[in-house]
This record gives sequence, structure tokens and C-alpha cells, in this order.
Amino acid sequence: MSSTTPLQISRLLLNALDVRMFLHYADRIPREGAVLVVSNHRSFMDAPLLMNAIDRPIRFACHHYMGQVPIMREIVQKLGCFPLEATSSSDHSINVKRRQSFFRQAIHLLQTRQVVGIFPEGAQPMLKLTHSDEVGEFHRGFAHLALRAPIRDLAILPIALCAQTERVNSAVPLKLLGFFDPSEPLFNQEGWHPMVVYQRVNVLVGRPRWITSTERQNYQGKEAKSLVADLTKGCHAEIHDLMQQGYY
Repeated sequence: MSSTTPLQISRLLLNALDVRMFLHYADRIPREGAVLVVSNHRSFMDAPLLMNAIDRPIRFACHHYMGQVPIMREIVQKLGCFPLEATSSSDHSINVKRRQSFFRQAIHLLQTRQVVGIFPEGAQPMLKLTHSDEVGEFHRGFAHLALRAPIRDLAILPIALCAQTERVNSAVPLKLLGFFDPSEPLFNQEGWHPMVVYQRVNVLVGRPRWITSTERQNYQGKEAKSLVADLTKGCHAEIHDLMQQGYY
């Protein structure tokens, strides 16, 4: 099993769970080169689905707690994910170092022409069950990464996951996860971590957004803030529009 690739593991998992995936706009997928995949996020199945959809391994940035919890830790490792470091420290310099660590890891992967995956909604929709047709506010880290990375021909690929039928189970109490990751305030509440298992799901690929050299050069000062906001808003709008197609 140690020689099994993340892409093979993804396919085995989806087959084992009898997931029916319907892929739309596959012709938009860049077949080679550095790609930054961004997607909505509600289930542990999202990463395997996205790998299966683009037919390439994806190195996902995942929440800190996923690298701490037994069993979950082993799964994310086999899928090639790299857990983010805890970020709730009150020490600004520590938080800066943690963000720099994320950028270093992700840029290195993109420089070697790999695919990096980011769920810009963060942990919220994973820990607090949301409706399948909702997409939350995006954090801007992926946009900073795309504009900061010194890589030619870098594409951001927005993808919408639209579950048609699914099962929702309760996994573990949220407060139990606080033992593994005390830095996450979402674990300081009652309730259970939901486990969403897709049965039928539409995967809709958005139009790739290629980062230009001009944008990268202008990523400084006040112009940087505007570029990041526009890029974040554009990807959110693209995924929102795709989800409208996927459900109606």
C-alpha cells in the first residue's frame, strides 16, 4: 500500500463508497504545469473527488487539526496533504512565521509543476454543517499565494462540488478535537463534527484564471490589496455561478 499514489487512493476510496461523479467542462482543465485549485468544501471526500476530476494528484493545504487526529492524520498523509500550522497565537511574529511556512511549502510545490489545492472557506463548513448549495466567504490566502509565487504560466482553477444526494453522519464531538488542536476556537463549542458522504455529485470546472506578469509586478503597496480582492471576488463568483448550474 505504501507504493499506492494519492490519485490511486482517491479512486479506490470513491469506488469503495460507490460515489457517482458527473464531470462538467473537463476541457477547461490544464493538463500540465503549475495549477492552483480552489473549491467549495463540505466533506472529507472533496479532495479525492477533485483529484479524480482533474486526473492529477493534488497537494492540498488542510487544517492543522487534520494532521493531529489519529486515523485522520494517516489519511491526509497518504493523500499528500500538508497540514497548516495552528494560527490563533496572539504573538504576531509567530503568526507571520506560520504564514511564511505555508507560502514556502506551496510555492515549492508549484515550482516543481505540481497541483496545489486550497479550500478558501477554511474549516467552518467542515465543522458546522451547511446546505449543499451554499458557498461561504473566501479567505484571501490563495490569492496572495498566486500573486506572490514567482512562476510563469500559473493557473488558478476554480471548481464547484455540487452534491445531488448525500448522507450526513456524526463523527466525533467537537470538544474532543480540542485536545488535538487547542488553537481552534471552533472546537470550544457543543456538538459533533459532521461527516458528509456524497452519493451523487456534480463536479463543474470553472474557467482557468492565468496570472499575468503585470499582475505579479503590481503586487505591492495599495495595488496589491486591490489585486487580491479582485482575484478573490472573481473566483468566489465563478464557483457561485457554477453551483447555480449544478443544482438548477
